[in-house]
Parts: sequence; structure tokens; C-alpha cells
Amino acid sequence: MRVLIVEDEYFIAAGAAAALEQAGCKVVGMAASVSKAIEMLDDCGCDAAVLDANLGGDSAEPVAAAMRQIGVPFLVTSGYAKHQQTGTLADAPYLAKPCQPAALVAAVLALRK
Repeated sequence: MRVLIVEDEYFIAAGAAAALEQAGCKVVGMAASVSKAIEMLDDCGCDAAVLDANLGGDSAEPVAAAMRQIGVPFLVTSGYAKHQQTGTLADAPYLAKPCQPAALVAAVLALRK
């Protein structure tokens, strides 16, 4: 399973990448901004994504919309509560931060089509 990590905190992204790779996933990249995430989605594609709801003060909704448009499943991680998610983020699978590596891996693997 090829996974894109969209997270603006490097250590959180690196931890997620390590957990996913240890579980047998291939992390195709890490993006810290909306523009970089959309660029990477276009350039390398993925089977699923982990998407931080807030990227440096910007909503990740444009990334979620782009993923929905091309049929890439994703889960949302956030320090904000699930009921605070809006738009394309509101009905996505959700994990509260900080999340345990095992919970993250299980949630990503559950995205398989």
C-alpha cells in the first residue's frame, strides 16, 4: 500500500512514516503544505493518505477535495475534535492527535479498497 503523509510537523510525519513502513506500507512522500500535497498527489500518486486537518494554519480541505476527486481514500488526524472538522474533512475517518502508531497503522490499512 502506497501512502502519502500530509503533516506540517516533521517529527509527527516521520513517526507516522516509520510506523507505516514497519507495517509493510511504502510511504511515497511527506508534504507539509496544501500546495506540496497536491503537487505530490499529482506527481507520485498513492493508494491512501494520512491528512493533518490543519497545515501551518491552512485548512487541508483542498487536499481532501483533490483526493476525493481522484478516488484516493484518506484519514484525518487533528488535535481538534472530530465535530470541529468541516467540509470534505468532516465525514472522513478520523484519529485524534496524538495517536498511537498501532492505531494509525490500523486506520490506514482499513482504507484499503
